[in-house]
Amino acid sequence: MMTARKFFAKAYIWLLLVVLYAPIIFIAVFSFTDAKSLGNWTGFSLGLYKNLFTGGMQNSSALLSAVENTLLIALIASFAATALGTVAAIGIFNMKGRKKQAIQFVNNIPMVNPDIITGVSLFLLFVFLHISQGYATVILAHITFCTPYVVLNVMPKLTQMNPNVYEAALDLGATPAQALWKVLIPELRPGMISGFILSFTMSLDDFAVTFFTRGTIGLDTLSTFIYTDARKAGLTPELKPLMTIIFLVILVVLLVINIRSSKQNQKK
Repeated sequence: MMTARKFFAKAYIWLLLVVLYAPIIFIAVFSFTDAKSLGNWTGFSLGLYKNLFTGGMQNSSALLSAVENTLLIALIASFAATALGTVAAIGIFNMKGRKKQAIQFVNNIPMVNPDIITGVSLFLLFVFLHISQGYATVILAHITFCTPYVVLNVMPKLTQMNPNVYEAALDLGATPAQALWKVLIPELRPGMISGFILSFTMSLDDFAVTFFTRGTIGLDTLSTFIYTDARKAGLTPELKPLMTIIFLVILVVLLVINIRSSKQNQKK
């Protein structure tokens, strides 16, 4: 009975992995052929990668601009969200009773709220405040929906930390700022890194919020570029190698972080 249960459990896990990663592998395989349509293999070739890096495609400037915008917005939003989320988590952790529960509940709302509602709400807010939409509004919007994820990642580290360490640093003559940087931040760093990576990934992946807050100045991120490109005449073939590279970079970063964290845990 147990053997059959283990077999079905493993089969379910492998099926789930196949469903999740088969499309990515499919795109990666067909990035090594010159065929314009996905699924049409015309022989092994690095032509699409060459076009991507040398600009040998019809709308290369627009695609490269979208990639630059995406990375710049994601980096700024992630750094800002990590700083704000860490400070917010410390503040929430030191609250008591119902006030703490209420703030935690409010913090969780943006994470379960559909992106389209967040995007429309921020769009209406910027219009009401007469703020011109563009880079600034997109970055502010990304900071808004990324910050709660940082709070969620930092809070467990605060719970695990000895609450007397900060007070001990103050008793030994450290200022609150010194105690924050030399005591709290090192303890919270793993949660901050996790929150930063999650914020960066969420920002890269976002479409709805960006679409409603970018305005009409022609600002494109990768997600909005793909949406516009698909509506015009199908997807640009060079998107296949670009998606493959992005996936491999994120995979390598996650592997490095996991290996380092496992080594640190072994040392402890």
